[in-house]
Amino acid sequence: AFGVSAFGALAISDIGVPLLRNVLPQNFAEAKVKVPKAVSEKLGLGDEDLPLDGLVTLLLGLGCTAAYWAPIAMEQKFLISNFIAWSLAMTSLGAISLGSFQTAAILLAGLFCYDIFWVFGTDVMMTVATKIEAPVKFLYTAPPPAEGAEPRSYPFSVLGLGDVVIPGLFVRFMAKVDTVLQPQTWSYFGAATTAYALGLSTCFIVNEITHAGQPALLYLDPACIGSALAVGVANGQLSEVWNFEEEKDERE
Repeated sequence: AFGVSAFGALAISDIGVPLLRNVLPQNFAEAKVKVPKAVSEKLGLGDEDLPLDGLVTLLLGLGCTAAYWAPIAMEQKFLISNFIAWSLAMTSLGAISLGSFQTAAILLAGLFCYDIFWVFGTDVMMTVATKIEAPVKFLYTAPPPAEGAEPRSYPFSVLGLGDVVIPGLFVRFMAKVDTVLQPQTWSYFGAATTAYALGLSTCFIVNEITHAGQPALLYLDPACIGSALAVGVANGQLSEVWNFEEEKDERE
């Protein structure tokens, strides 16, 4: 858990720099901080001038990590946990490429079965989600139980990081399909985004009705793949979608 949160600090720094450069004046992006030569050599930096925006976002990441490990209840710091998890998700989405539609379909189909087995077939997923605290999940405050009902054993609804990253990679991939195929009727990216939102909403609704943990990929994967194939049919591009591959230079 500590290693994940430490990597989260680096992820916050990584995604924070372009955000700052978009909202702050240009001179801030170009500002440098002088590092003592002895420190630079000891850390192997290779440069005595470091970008100010990178140092600011790194300090923000380290501050979030320190706050996450502060000895206070998770109910008081779950937003920090979510921020670290979001940063990890955004970094993953920018670093990983699915390569081809068929690879994406196989990956999502495999994880569809994997998620169902570990949630419905064992208690492993529920134990990890509720007993192990690490910023690899998104926490949402659960509504209070109905009058006379037993209180929840865990005060949050949970969405695993993989339930964001895996379908998110597919949605990002469909944006590239849009760019290349230039559909005239329906957008593949728009359809995938809508399918993800509807699938996730359905998962939360079923979770709230049944009060039982749900494998999110049970709802997300069919929604995402199905939307892409359906829009491919509507656009008359089903074969092109099924055989779509990213260019090698795009993957890199």
